[in-house]
Amino acid sequence: MNDTIERAAGDQLRGVMATLALAFRTDPALAWILPGADHRARALRSLFRTLVPADARAGVALRSSGDEAAALWRAPGEAHSGTFEFLRTVLPLVATFGTALPRGLKVQGGIDAHRPKGRFWYLHYVGVRPEHQGKGHGGRIIRAQTAVADAEGLPCWLETATPGNVPLYERLGFITEIEWDVPGGGPHFWGMMRPAG
Repeated sequence: MNDTIERAAGDQLRGVMATLALAFRTDPALAWILPGADHRARALRSLFRTLVPADARAGVALRSSGDEAAALWRAPGEAHSGTFEFLRTVLPLVATFGTALPRGLKVQGGIDAHRPKGRFWYLHYVGVRPEHQGKGHGGRIIRAQTAVADAEGLPCWLETATPGNVPLYERLGFITEIEWDVPGGGPHFWGMMRPAG
């Protein structure tokens, strides 16, 4: 397979938004926040219209050449969004989640509470369009940025609520450091660190 991984900018960010919205339709955390499949599909399009530009400013948005896969990486020191970014995104997110916002805040609160301090590249979101899953696109797009982190001597961090993703991330060098459950019957999460290579 000869798809290239490139930094997305301008109009290419729309492809990143679409890829992630499709990839996360079955994500356990988002399915718990937004249990209705039709509502979730609409909300994910809106969510990633907000998140992709914010993460691209705070780090890098990557895409495969045919938009099979996309990844949002926040740069070292940018894992926690600041007040200005929060204010810029809060109204679109309230509109996106509506009455599901309290569940969304529970999930985000757990993620924030368990994310380590320090300098690391933060894999905020990575996804592969459903029809392209299982073909190696996810591993390729993750390795493109972990190579950058290795060159900089920096670790990488991620969280996942998808049990089947844990072995994939382990094959890419990530090690589970912490696990937690979102209160109120929410999903189980794994927090994983990839040491600097």
